[in-house]
This record gives sequence, structure tokens and C-alpha cells, in this order.
Amino acid sequence: MKNIFITGGAGYVGEMLAEGFAKREDVGKVIILDKEKQSEYSKQIPKLVYIEANMSDENWQEQIAKYEPAVVIHTAWQIRAMYKEAPKQWLWNVEGSNKVFDFALTLPSVKQLVYFSTASAYSARSSNSIKHFFTEAEGFRHDDYIYAYEKKITEENLEITYKQLQKEGKTLPQVTVFRPAAITGPRGRYMRIRFGLQSALQGNLGGGFVNKLVTLLTSFVPVTKGWVRQFVHEDDVNDAVEEVVFKDKDWAYEVFNLVPVSEAVYPDDMASAVGKKKLPIYPWMTRLAFWFFWHATRGIVPTCPHSWRFYSYPLLISGKKLNGFYQCRYTSKDAFKYTNGRYENWVPESDRRSKKV
Repeated sequence: MKNIFITGGAGYVGEMLAEGFAKREDVGKVIILDKEKQSEYSKQIPKLVYIEANMSDENWQEQIAKYEPAVVIHTAWQIRAMYKEAPKQWLWNVEGSNKVFDFALTLPSVKQLVYFSTASAYSARSSNSIKHFFTEAEGFRHDDYIYAYEKKITEENLEITYKQLQKEGKTLPQVTVFRPAAITGPRGRYMRIRFGLQSALQGNLGGGFVNKLVTLLTSFVPVTKGWVRQFVHEDDVNDAVEEVVFKDKDWAYEVFNLVPVSEAVYPDDMASAVGKKKLPIYPWMTRLAFWFFWHATRGIVPTCPHSWRFYSYPLLISGKKLNGFYQCRYTSKDAFKYTNGRYENWVPESDRRSKKV
């Protein structure tokens, strides 16, 4: 019986993993750490131990250690940039992650560490090509987009800490780093509605003046020349992690792009999936719109500086390395278009678009 410790267990991915693990007979406790209060939904998940604390805080380590977790899964992240609060965000994300890594790499009971990084840190640039798929070996590039930059630094910190402890002769847990493409599925689109491209295009953002304005502005699908997206289905995310945690993989430290080996989602596919027409625009228009919403809403609409490039230029990653041990069931297009999945019961009957997988 494994006890599993998940940071960010109140978030989209963290709570999903916690629920999946809790259903397994070979899992004892699922210990959650999150700065947010526990949701009513989470309270119904069995085997959960919920600790409300920020990972940058002190003393949570003692509370977790007593459960002797065999697996640490680090998903916690302040993804939405905080308006004019960069120091606090750095503290929470980067320094908080360092504490999680120190804990996981030095606690004797921990045999596996799984860290959720991001594909964003490969950097979306005008020089990128729709024919080039970034591989894990190419590594991250500098990007001024705060999410991409903090993820880059955090992943580098993990590798540095691991190599230093390895040099000192320490016994270390297996480390697996996932760099996911955009994660989607019925849970994210209907159960845990988040402010994102797909939710905006599908009109799922709900009430409020700002959300209604964004929905109005996305009456068409705004696209720049050469823009393309990749998606990974939330069920594949869950299953890939379970494959690592429970199937005894033989690597010591590996990094994987978490994305299906499939054709990406192009503007025509997006427009068709949400039943809208395309609206060709230029990158400078995206940049101007992002600047306006960032400052006009003081960050309520997540359009922080430099993020506009990820809605203007291509950024494609290769899933071939992942395919060596896990084959995604859903293609990028199917993940974006259809409502299949373990959480499809959250989708209204009128919105369901299922495809046999």
C-alpha cells in the first residue's frame, strides 16, 4: 500500500490525480497540500488527508512526513500571473517548489518524485515553425513570460539539486518530469471551468461583465497566420502518471513531453469544433488586446505580459519519447473536439460529442 503526497491537490490536475489514486486498492492515504480551502467535491473523496498550507510556508514538512509517503507528485502552481505581485508569486512558485524538491529528495520513505513542468518554456517565437517539434533533448529557452520563465528556473533547480545529492552519494528517488501541452477534457471544461482559450471559445466562462465581454470578443475564432495548438486529454494525463507510479519504470531521472503523437489542432479545426468562423488577425492585434485586458482588469483576465506570443506563434512539441512507455488514447484533435472521458457525466446532454476511442 502506497501513501501518495500531492501538492496543489485543490487544482485541476492535482484533484483529478487524487481522486484517481484514491480509487485504487493499492493506495493507502492520499495526502494533499494546497493553499486553497478544500472543496466540497474533494471532501467526498475517500482516503484523503487535506492540509491547507502554501508550499512556501514552514513546518508542513513535519505534517506530511509522518505519513511516510512513497510518492510525491508536485502539481502546485500559481499559474495565473498576479498583477504587480511578482515577488510573492516567485516565493510561492519557485522557492516553494525548492522546498518540495528538498523534501522529496531527502525523505527516506519517498521512492518516486513526479513533477509537472510545462511545454510553454520551449518558448513561443515568431521564428518557430509548424514543422518543428521540440524534443526533450533541446531543453528550454529563455522566455519573459513569467509562467514559462518560472517553470524553466524551477526545473533547472530540480536537476541541480538532484545532481548535487547524487554527487554526495545520497540514495535518491526516481524522478519523472512531465512537460504537458494544454490539458483539456470534460473535467476541465465543465466541472472545473478555468479561464482559457477553449472555455472562452465555447462560451463556458459563465457570468460577470468581464467574462461576458471576453465571450463576445470570441464570437469568432481569432487566429494569426501559422498559429497552431496541441492538447492532451486529462484521462491520458492521469493514466500516464499512474503508469509511472505503479509500473516500476527503470529510469533514475527522465523528462517527457506529455502530448499525443498526432496531428495538432489548426485554426480550421478550432473553428469547426466550436461552431464559429475564423477571424484572421495580426500578432500586434493580439498583443494590444492582451495589454488592454491585463491592465484594464488588473490581471483578472489572464493576459499577462509576453503571454500574447503563445496565442500568436506556433509552439509544437514531440511526444515520441513518451510514446515509448505510454501511448495516449486521445489525439490532440479528439481531446479538443469531443467530450469523451471519465468526467463526461458533468457535460450537459446537449453539449455531449462523443467518439469511440
